[in-house]
Amino acid sequence: MRETYVYHPSGVCSTEMIFELEDGRIQDLKVINGCNGNLKGIAALLKGMEIEDAIGRLQGILCGVKQTSCPDQIAKALSQYQASH
Repeated sequence: MRETYVYHPSGVCSTEMIFELEDGRIQDLKVINGCNGNLKGIAALLKGMEIEDAIGRLQGILCGVKQTSCPDQIAKALSQYQASH
């Protein structure tokens, strides 16, 4: 069953992440604000990927001197989704 999950990241330029998830896989990701081209590229690479794999690849990536990044926030969003399901 396909499910929409909305996450509001913190500490980054993006303000909202909208996931379409189904059977433990990412079907689509839209990110509002942030580095448009980079985030579209990340979303394209994540399509069809298992949630666990995405978390493992993106968790802990930093953006400059920030304590997080958009990829890290994607991992946090997916981890929160998993914890609630």
